[in-house]
Amino acid sequence: MSPDLTSKITLWRAKAVEGTLTLEEMKEAIQLLRGERVSAAQASDKARRTKAIKAIPTADDLLKELGEL
Repeated sequence: MSPDLTSKITLWRAKAVEGTLTLEEMKEAIQLLRGERVSAAQASDKARRTKAIKAIPTADDLLKELGEL
């Protein structure tokens, strides 16, 4: 999370506790937080695919291993 977003979250929390958080601020918070989660999920998905490609041997490698037996 960026420092700007972190400071906004702190402000929104304080306003929520005080009961002064407006509907517009709530909408802004939801949009920003959902945007952060989507980008995090995309980065995580890409990392998972990269790891899987490295971990799974190719068919040629498997056949080569069989030929060496």
